[in-house]
Amino acid sequence: MDLHIFLEPMSEGDPTWGAMLLSGLGWTIAVAVLAWIMAFSIGSLIGIARTTDKRWLVVLGGAYVEVFRNIPLLVQFFVWYFVVPGLIPPVKTLVIALDPITYQFITAVICLGFFTAARIAEQVRSGIQSLSRGQRNAGYALGLTQWQTYRYVLLPMAYRIVIPPLTSELMNLIKNTAVAYSIGLVELFFRTREMGEMTFRYFEAFSAATLLYLLIALAANRMMAVIERRLVIPGQGGRHV
Repeated sequence: MDLHIFLEPMSEGDPTWGAMLLSGLGWTIAVAVLAWIMAFSIGSLIGIARTTDKRWLVVLGGAYVEVFRNIPLLVQFFVWYFVVPGLIPPVKTLVIALDPITYQFITAVICLGFFTAARIAEQVRSGIQSLSRGQRNAGYALGLTQWQTYRYVLLPMAYRIVIPPLTSELMNLIKNTAVAYSIGLVELFFRTREMGEMTFRYFEAFSAATLLYLLIALAANRMMAVIERRLVIPGQGGRHV
């Protein structure tokens, strides 16, 4: 392995290949963080909707999950990037006003956010439904509304239960950011392929990318493990990731 390649400039006057890989890593992390915030928020709402006593919310939540979970992620990227602007005129106007990199970044965040939200919704739903019916009834008996029962009784327990599967979803989201290369976003995988194709140092390029993906995935795993330890209920133990 020739590590000097990472210190060589892409071309005269350009940054080094190592710097370009790190810039791609920055885009990867930015997409992952924003998409996770979006996915966790939407997924929580959908998961809650699927456990309410309102039939129409259950049906809508189920439809959302089935649509986004069963369409390949690559296809969803192309739909958001190429199809949606053509179907919705205001979106097309916005796209024209944006520079390409910003549009690719926003598209990647939205696509991964909605896709991952469907998976998180199932985790939240299963967490809520794993609780005994008595906890819900106890909340109502105390005079709490349905929303207050979720807020103060059900969700604090459900989230503690589903932290391990949520950790897996976060790590999957980080890995799924690589699909954003298909719409031209200059994230880590895009830069890795670019380096390999221009220098023919595929071994060095993909070895570096593998290490970087491993590091950020492990960092996410450890962060979630810390959260799980801090939220564990005394006397009930914990399942550290």
